[in-house]
Amino acid sequence: MTAIGPAVFVVDDDPSVRKSLGRLIASAGYAVEAFASAREFLARERYAGPSCLVLDVRMPALTGLDLQEALASARHRTSIVFVTGHGDVASSVRAMKGGAVDFLTKPFDEKDLLAAIARAVARDARDRGDEARVTEVQARVQTLTPRETEVFALVVTGMLNKQIAAQLGIGEKTVKVHRARVMEKMRAGSVAELVRLADRVGVIVPGS
Repeated sequence: MTAIGPAVFVVDDDPSVRKSLGRLIASAGYAVEAFASAREFLARERYAGPSCLVLDVRMPALTGLDLQEALASARHRTSIVFVTGHGDVASSVRAMKGGAVDFLTKPFDEKDLLAAIARAVARDARDRGDEARVTEVQARVQTLTPRETEVFALVVTGMLNKQIAAQLGIGEKTVKVHRARVMEKMRAGSVAELVRLADRVGVIVPGS
């Protein structure tokens, strides 16, 4: 499968700004798409590769901060670099609390913008890798039987086979069999590794 290169999406209601930002970002080797409004960007399908959003703060209808909140509500994690000609402390704090990578006030240094974009794209690539790993572990959990899932959840609490057997009302030998199958299906070489996998997908302990 061919890897999809990084892309940068520019959302700004000023055509001249969109054009100049697009030219600058493209010169750094990124694929660039520009949008005149937040709604126009929201209508686009989610990009499959690493990307970031270069977003103006003040725009008609949906503002840049509104778009940031809309994406967060939709669980559409996106690395955002805000650019604005009307910077204020409140907007900056709100943007950064919302997870923005940077908040640049116009006129900004081109190198600062490109550095912020590089950080944002790198963070998005890391986030996507984390999501892919969680999805893979969740797929392994789905292969467990209900009883194996119960044993899995108790093993990662540090309980001994004897304790698990008493908790579930089954024989200790049966627990050993289930435990071995859990280790195999989850592809864990140790209990410590099993604990890390459980943390990654949020395994729930029975009765908790």
